[in-house]
Amino acid sequence: MSEETQAATVRVFIALAPPDDAKEELEQELRPAYTAYPRMRWNRIEDWHITLAFLGELPVTAVELLRPPLAELAVSRRPLRLALCGGGHFDERVLWTGIDGDLEGLHLLAADVRAAVTDCGIPFHGRPLRPHLTLARSRRHDTTSAVEAAAGLAAFAGRPWDTRRLHLVGSNTGRGPAPIHYRDIQAWPLGGEG
Repeated sequence: MSEETQAATVRVFIALAPPDDAKEELEQELRPAYTAYPRMRWNRIEDWHITLAFLGELPVTAVELLRPPLAELAVSRRPLRLALCGGGHFDERVLWTGIDGDLEGLHLLAADVRAAVTDCGIPFHGRPLRPHLTLARSRRHDTTSAVEAAAGLAAFAGRPWDTRRLHLVGSNTGRGPAPIHYRDIQAWPLGGEG
């Protein structure tokens, strides 16, 4: 991808983020896994999020179209009461923790976010929402680390917390051994608070 193309596009998703103390609680629970599976590619705690809609690579101009409807949507929605819980894996390679609490509200918010994206003329063909927070990825041909780490999280039950903001997030598009880094393009308080 040329520099010119990179400047004209951004990889985008819309998400919720747990508060710092909920993330720190989970990080404490993960300490044995960090030691036991140092070769996994662990996501940075500051990048942990719950994806509502992954949009992929978009022109910067399309991102600008998303700002007004997402701001309006955030103001119209109340915070959700959620908690991080348990652990699992996708395809024996992606380690995640689950989400508990107001799952009906979470699914409704995701549906509204996805409708707002479509209403902006941005095609959205995402998968059904499977509420989770991705923690790490195992390396190619490692089919045990994520499975074993997930088993170690099975009994984890984090404290409940309220969602505060709806985040429009951009990520670096580089691949390789380094972790992906995320940055807020913009975030809006839910219910117009703050």
